[in-house]
Amino acid sequence: MAQGRCFLRMLTGVYLLLSGLAKAEDATKPVVTVVQGSIKGISTTVPGVSSPVHKYLGIPFAAPPERFSPPTVPGPFVLNPYDGSTLKPACIQEFNYPENTRAFTMALFNNPPPPSESEDCLYLNVFTPVIANHTADRSTLLPVLVWIYGGGLQFGYGGLPVYDGSSIAGHQGVLVVTFNYRTNVFGFPNSPELPLSKSNLGFLDQRQALAWIQDNIASFGGDPSKVTIFGESAGGISVDNLITSSYYTPPFRAGIMQSGQDSSRTIAEQQAPAFGGQSWATLVSGLNCTNATSQLACVRAADALTIKSVAEHTGLQFWRITDNVTRVSNPSQRRKEGLIANVPILIGTNAQEGTVSTYGQSDINAYIQATFPGNETLQKEVQAAYPVGRDGLLTNFSVIAQIETDFIFHCRAATLANISLAHYPTFRYFYNSSFANIQPFPELGVYHSSEIALVFGNLPPNATKEELALSKVMQKAWADFAKHPAQGPGWSEDVVAEFTVHGIKNVTAGELDQKCGLFHFDSP
Repeated sequence: MAQGRCFLRMLTGVYLLLSGLAKAEDATKPVVTVVQGSIKGISTTVPGVSSPVHKYLGIPFAAPPERFSPPTVPGPFVLNPYDGSTLKPACIQEFNYPENTRAFTMALFNNPPPPSESEDCLYLNVFTPVIANHTADRSTLLPVLVWIYGGGLQFGYGGLPVYDGSSIAGHQGVLVVTFNYRTNVFGFPNSPELPLSKSNLGFLDQRQALAWIQDNIASFGGDPSKVTIFGESAGGISVDNLITSSYYTPPFRAGIMQSGQDSSRTIAEQQAPAFGGQSWATLVSGLNCTNATSQLACVRAADALTIKSVAEHTGLQFWRITDNVTRVSNPSQRRKEGLIANVPILIGTNAQEGTVSTYGQSDINAYIQATFPGNETLQKEVQAAYPVGRDGLLTNFSVIAQIETDFIFHCRAATLANISLAHYPTFRYFYNSSFANIQPFPELGVYHSSEIALVFGNLPPNATKEELALSKVMQKAWADFAKHPAQGPGWSEDVVAEFTVHGIKNVTAGELDQKCGLFHFDSP
């Protein structure tokens, strides 16, 4: 009996010790108070930074969304303080078959995959350096970088490891925010039963996140008047749309577009009907909702994973529409007339953007005819301008990829920059570096999205000296732009900063844009 009592005392002592340690550890966790209540975060260390970075993860910036409905303001936290130590699910993603295409896309853009996917996904993450002052003194608040991920508006996750903002926050003295927004049919349903103003739900999610940031970021030590939005690919498209559709008091003061914009459109693209409508009809049929009294209600009632499966197996793509609320019909004209957000921009592209979207293609004639349909003159001009064997284009694939790079990415960014330069502070960059340790497919070269790891500073343990040095240069440029947008990221408006393996050098737009005269982008 005595031994039993002794054992119980020992267990009690161990429990009290562990409980005390847990409470002590809990007491050291960073805490902030926002409109919804208190949030308890976690701390992390960043190599080369003496002070830790605080992370507040999985914060709801909207209520759990109703399917095909705009986001709404979140309610108070059920548990207070709220546990901000773990990431929340991604929104439901779409990676279309066939399997080889699906596997390729996921290896590039969903690796490692999120812990789960859910329709309840409107959460954000805040990364703040310890130097951030959580007081009412506005003069001490820090600039804020808000990241919008890419993924063709079909997939994406704000919690991917490559988007962790700890390195930028720690090294550059800024706050970083990443968030989720709905994509594919859940974010851009293209249903004729929805009003235009409630169709681009993913864009409305982005606006709700920015509104939450305006209301709450000061609690983390961030200045709501010094927000810079930045995004890549569809994230760059999103940044452009936020700028061109925000004429009055935008919730940001600068924008960075990496390998994506939405202003430079061909006449044919502007006149083409939204192709997402056919995707909606195909989805309705696949869910046996064609004869329903309300097809929208029928799809609303369907199982989410069934919707995802039908979309992926039939290769559907849901896209943004022109609603003149979140996406305007004449962005270039509005930019010329000053009817957009009056903010500085930083815009750029990568040297071989097109290798991802044209991977595996080798028929140059077929590609040119599909890309420039009905324009035989332009088809011949493009074929003549991109011969195999010139300018380092040694294979049919490299020719196709370079045409894609110039037509879809580089020349559109150049066109936007040229228009913007006459009215707003505008800075350009050109990313031209390739590192084997972050190269999942060596033949892709300086591929679409390959700059992101360097901007965020999330490099593998075997990163080279050149890689680390270039990452620091790019991080500083992005942060300097966020701190003083009108002054720019470290170079003048009359040059383009080229990021190479050996660092940064200035080149002229004329050197980079030689082929852009072939392509014509305009507004009606």
